[in-house]
Amino acid sequence: MKKFFQEIKADIKFKSAGPGQKLTDSVGEKAPREKSQQPALRQPRQGPTDEAQMAAAAALARLEQKQPRSRGPTSQDSIRNQVRKELQAEATSSSSPDAPGTKSMPETKEEGSGHLAVNGVYFTCPLTGATLRRDQRDARIREAIMSHFTTDPVAASIMKIHTFNRDRDRVKLGVDTIAKYLDNIHLHPEEEKYRKIKLQNKVFQERINCLEGTHEFLEAIGFQRVLLPVADQEAAEEFYVLSEAALAQPESLERHKERLVGAEPVRAQLDRQRRVFRPSARAAQFDLPADFFNLSAEELKREQRLRSEAVERLSTLRTKAMREKEEQRELRKYTYTLLRVRLPDGCLLQGTFYARERLSALYQFVRESLQSDWLPFELLASGGHKLVEEENQAFNECGLVPSALLTFAWDAAVLEDIRAAGTDLDSSVLKPELLEAMEKLS
Repeated sequence: MKKFFQEIKADIKFKSAGPGQKLTDSVGEKAPREKSQQPALRQPRQGPTDEAQMAAAAALARLEQKQPRSRGPTSQDSIRNQVRKELQAEATSSSSPDAPGTKSMPETKEEGSGHLAVNGVYFTCPLTGATLRRDQRDARIREAIMSHFTTDPVAASIMKIHTFNRDRDRVKLGVDTIAKYLDNIHLHPEEEKYRKIKLQNKVFQERINCLEGTHEFLEAIGFQRVLLPVADQEAAEEFYVLSEAALAQPESLERHKERLVGAEPVRAQLDRQRRVFRPSARAAQFDLPADFFNLSAEELKREQRLRSEAVERLSTLRTKAMREKEEQRELRKYTYTLLRVRLPDGCLLQGTFYARERLSALYQFVRESLQSDWLPFELLASGGHKLVEEENQAFNECGLVPSALLTFAWDAAVLEDIRAAGTDLDSSVLKPELLEAMEKLS
């Protein structure tokens, strides 16, 4: 077959070569003068004969049947491939600190550096009041709850149920089932069957046994494990049976039930790390620790999924609303934000917040720091945009993550009334104890 195509190509080349030359002509013989003055006309290239074309077409058809051509990439495939290349290039360039034209993340430094705006994200244990690092909070809260069993086992078991079990729907189902058990005992104190709970019961296994802390709670309020015979069954089975002492105190059972139903998970509270700085030209510079940028395993999976969606998304046209929604989604990947408020005297008030907290939390934080906390004030973002407390947007919805510098201003109408009365506000608006702890922003 290869030889066949070579013969066709040779035939075409021979026919398109133009007029020949006699072998007896001298190689150096010049052409007539009048012909040399005119440009030689190019002979039209002649195609193969009809027979050759038919033979070539038949051969190609046979080849395609034996070795079918692979389908070339479609336009959508080309777009997706191009998008993948751009995303990879973007990831590579953004990881390079010297990459031009890329918007890099704020530089993170090792904790303990004197130039960090804050050393990390810290929390306060509501049980002990201890200050905890981000990576310590869950373990330390568990320790505090477990140690509480020695003093109040009922309260400790309730905290364990609501805190150690993350599935809130399953917790509610289990709590409601225990409450139903206690309600039956309260409504039918003479009925012995309501004072017994079979451990191998399907409802008990699916709703209660699967939760941490439920066994401790039942035992703390007076249930005891007992092996009891079962009708039509040789082997005894294990039951929880309410003791006579607990049965004699129905008010206690009702109180325990209300505590169980109304309890909330024990969560470490974010430490604001309130700090005050002197006026500084570095007010808008934020050197944040890794806690503000590190993503958990769950967050990393979400980021990977969002990047995969970006490939499909960038291959289609997007409206303005779609782009704005994607920008908001990008801002939601931050868990915390560091906010500074520039006061009228130039001093800076700084605090740490959850990125999903509302503006009301920031207003409350600032209000607690003021001498005249009863006076209305405003907070302005970059460009003079007023952050309206009543709208109560989240920080990531306002673009105030992972850090932002805001401006404090007294309400103009109230300030005018104060001045019309012949008085004026102090230049220092912060409480004295905060002014005494003022630092230099390095």
